[in-house]
Amino acid sequence: MAELITLARPYAKAAFAFARDHGELASWATQLKTLAIVSGYDKVKNVVSSPALTPEQQANTLIEICGEELDAKVKNFVELLAENKRLALLPEVFTLFDALKTAQEQAVNVELTTAFELDDTSQQKLADALSAKLARKVKVSTAVDSQLLAGVVIKAGDLVIDGSMRGRLEKLAKAINS
Repeated sequence: MAELITLARPYAKAAFAFARDHGELASWATQLKTLAIVSGYDKVKNVVSSPALTPEQQANTLIEICGEELDAKVKNFVELLAENKRLALLPEVFTLFDALKTAQEQAVNVELTTAFELDDTSQQKLADALSAKLARKVKVSTAVDSQLLAGVVIKAGDLVIDGSMRGRLEKLAKAINS
């Protein structure tokens, strides 16, 4: 995994620099996300990694699958990746690009995992509190895990705040057993 990220980093940085300089960060992020999702399907992986196809054919196949979702600049980027036999890196390129974009926007992606579905008001209150705490704009995604019993687990980059009942019970059990 680390090797894939190392290989993908220069492509993500180049795509990011180009998109930033041309004011197209959002557009590139959307298109790279589409490419990452499409290239993640097993059948597509097999086609774009097939030694029976030339890099040009691999790129054209991927571009055709994505259809009108890609503009000419991103299509050129796909062709460049194909020429360098790096189409398999598209998911990592998107992940790194998105991280660069988030850092540029002085924002952080936060994943909230709760024991039950949060209403919009509660979600907004948590987002506002986290935004103030982290001194950045917060982009929130939510997930539900009923095994938490109650509370919330917050993940923001490498920061993890476990305010769940399950987490507290596990800490209590460790303290009792030590």
